[in-house]
Formats: sequence, C-alpha cells, structure tokens
Amino acid sequence: NRTMGRKSTIPYGLYVGYGFISPMLAQQTGFSEDDLALLWESLQAMFEHDRSAARGLMSLRKLIVFRHASELGNAPAQKLFDLVKVERVDPTKPARSFQDFKFTIGAAPKGIEKLEMV
Repeated sequence: NRTMGRKSTIPYGLYVGYGFISPMLAQQTGFSEDDLALLWESLQAMFEHDRSAARGLMSLRKLIVFRHASELGNAPAQKLFDLVKVERVDPTKPARSFQDFKFTIGAAPKGIEKLEMV
C-alpha cells in the first residue's frame, strides 16, 4: 500500500549489448555514412539526458565496433564477439565500479577494422 521508499537498488551493474548493421538493408533504405556517424554519437550519449532515480548514473562505458571490408562480411559475428572478454578483477568481491572489470579485445581478423569509440 505504500508508494514511496521501497526501491531496491543494485550498487553496480555492467550490461553488454550487441548490434548489427546490414549493408544490404542499408542500401535499400538509404542508410548512409552520415547516419552511421549519428548512430555512434547517439549510442555514446544515450543516457546523458535521461536521468532518473530508477536508473541512476547509467552510461555507455565502451563501444567496440567491428567494420568489415566486404559487404558480405569478413568474419562471422560470433567470432568477433568472442574476441571481446569481460572479466571481474576480483571475483570474490562484489562489483562497485567500472574499474572492477578487466576488458581484453583480441586482434581482429584480416579484413576487419576494430574501432574503440568510448
């Protein structure tokens, strides 16, 4: 029956997401390099103007992009995603900050450009 004072909080959470851009569909829809640049900018700032008590200080901390030289792709997506490893620095302690995680990114295969944007 109460409406205030009952929010559960998690001290720190790290979310991982994946996305894809299809060159073939981009050609059909007119999606351009300018649109792509705007997408990267939007992803980097997506939480900056949407603060709330429920979401706290959510922010994008890393944006890793694999750009293929060929429209048909130079490597399967799962192989590229497997190059990105996220591990806890000390798994015996609860995570409380971004520094509690270690990121390693393997070398991209031939024909793939790896970009770290954040």
